[in-house]
Parts: sequence; structure tokens; C-alpha cells
Amino acid sequence: MFDLGWMELLIIGVTALIVVGPKDLPVMFKTVGNFVGKAKRMVGEFKSTIEAAADETGLREGSDMLKTIDEMKDPVKFFKNEASNALDAEIGKVSSHTNKNHQSTTVTKKVKTSKT
Repeated sequence: MFDLGWMELLIIGVTALIVVGPKDLPVMFKTVGNFVGKAKRMVGEFKSTIEAAADETGLREGSDMLKTIDEMKDPVKFFKNEASNALDAEIGKVSSHTNKNHQSTTVTKKVKTSKT
């Protein structure tokens, strides 16, 4: 987030040790940790509220539509995605048909073996 390295963290720690003192340093770190935790929870709640409002107003569908329009600007990417979606659909149909045939032949074999 802030892109701090080990040297920067060491300098911050030594400065905090000098300014706050060794007795109050753990209390200060606990207070800072609580504050950061509360801030993260508030951000999470705000984000979920905004997402719920976007779902409720249909803003998300509009955003998806804009993304689709943006993808259509690049014809190569658009046709590649469309071809991939079409192939996935056909593969799904073939695999479900194959599974049904395999299940029916298995049932037929079991019936034949049970009759003998």
C-alpha cells in the first residue's frame, strides 16, 4: 500500500521508540492497530453498501454493457471471445450428450448381466 521497505520500517520503529518511549510503545502499536482495523472494516462496509446500491439501481448491468461495447472496439479480441464462448457451449453440449449415452449404455449392460 505505502511500499515501505525494511529500512524505512526500521527508521520508523527507532523514531517511534525514541519519541514515545519503550514503556508506551506497545500501547501505541495496539492503538494504531485498532485504528487500522476499524478503518478497514469501515472501508469494507462502505464498499459493500456501494455494490448493493449499484446492483439495486442496475448500474452494474450498465457497466457490464459498457465493458462489452469497449471490447467490441477491438474486433480481434471480440471475435476471439465470441469464438471461445461458442466453443465452450458446444463442448458442454457434446460432453452432456456423451455422459447421457455412457449412462444409458451402463444401465443397459447392467440389465443384460442381471438377466443372465
